Amino acid sequence: MGLFGWVVIGVVALAAVYAIIVYNRLVRLRALVREGWSGITVQLRRRADLIPNIVSTVEGYATHERETLNEVTAHRTDPTRAGGVAATAQADQAFSGLLVRLMAVAEAYPDLKADENFRQLQTELAEIEEELQGARRYYNATARDLNTRVQSFPDVLLARPMGFSEQPYYADADPAIQTAPAVRFGTKG
Repeated sequence: MGLFGWVVIGVVALAAVYAIIVYNRLVRLRALVREGWSGITVQLRRRADLIPNIVSTVEGYATHERETLNEVTAHRTDPTRAGGVAATAQADQAFSGLLVRLMAVAEAYPDLKADENFRQLQTELAEIEEELQGARRYYNATARDLNTRVQSFPDVLLARPMGFSEQPYYADADPAIQTAPAVRFGTKG
């Protein structure tokens, strides 16, 4: 075998090693995205499990707020049952709106706000919401890293044939956060 043969074998070997490196990197990034998604679903389940306790506590004080309480209870698992990132984000946003309504009900009852059990549940809910926000950020960061690799040259040449694709971001569909608020200063008159 001549020099040309060895050069061809060397180039093929380098290409194979590079393909293995790219594949392993993409597998690691995909695993991180899945881990991030798992973190979101764990926090959504924790929140869904806490809601019945909050609702039953509020029920004792706010019996005529039945519609809000029933709606919160009925939709507490919607984010955990939604299929895919976009549907989960949408269900999560809708349920967060219900939680705001539930907390508004609680504000109308001073005895409820003073209840130690309710305050404890509010604290737990706040902690879960913080952890959920962190899980969303982690997921989006891992999705960004994978998407960058899948879309970048030369990885793009190997990613799609190897079965890798971009992952959607966990996005908040609230249009109010997509634009800067209009600020108007009054004039002295």
